Amino acid sequence: MSNNGLRLVWVYPDLLSTYGDQGNALVVERRARQRGLDVQRVDVRSDQPVPTSGDIYLIGGGEDRPQRLAAERLRRDGGLSRAASNGAIIFSVCAGYQILGHEFINDLGEREPGLGLLDVVSTRGEGARCVGDVLADIDPQLGLEPLTGFENHQGVTHLGPTARPFARVRFGRGNGTGDGTEGAYNDTVFGTYMHGPVMARNPQIADHLLKLALDVNALPPTDDRWYEALRSERIAAATQPA
Repeated sequence: MSNNGLRLVWVYPDLLSTYGDQGNALVVERRARQRGLDVQRVDVRSDQPVPTSGDIYLIGGGEDRPQRLAAERLRRDGGLSRAASNGAIIFSVCAGYQILGHEFINDLGEREPGLGLLDVVSTRGEGARCVGDVLADIDPQLGLEPLTGFENHQGVTHLGPTARPFARVRFGRGNGTGDGTEGAYNDTVFGTYMHGPVMARNPQIADHLLKLALDVNALPPTDDRWYEALRSERIAAATQPA
């Protein structure tokens, strides 16, 4: 974190912000301010350069054509890749998650290069679309509570040897591979298919990103009653028979 406070970068809200994913930026910003942190939030549109001096970068989901445009511009710009090389924390959702991988299938049915920040490859599934509430257990190494979210994707994401599954599903489809994995991460780069927005449902993830940015093991407590009520409601919904 710089001397000027925490820099939170919301990447391409004009292209990648479906299913309320911008709420992730709002939650991270709010939970930082609740701890008395000075936060500078930067919303970077797709016609603007991505700054390399951010601490936390958030990327949301999007439809197929905006996803292709976002991938093209992020490759050409190079700012997000340079920020990752500098050790920045990056958290991505759905289309943003696929963009961080090696490649995905674009709206033209072609293989589209990603940024290669996660060792994953995404294809397009042939079966039923993955839609509905999800409940999953986050990798125990991260020490976080169960993951709750909403998935809506046709993508199938395969993990390579250097990517760890972010979570393993109890209910839902996750990466769509049939192996129970959901999302992926490697060091400070994270990807998930979970909308919700995922930070509102899982504030412990927002806190985890803040701890990584601050290089601390714990944060002062906050009033989480609203979040816990939402979590309880959505976890119950995920476990109800269809």
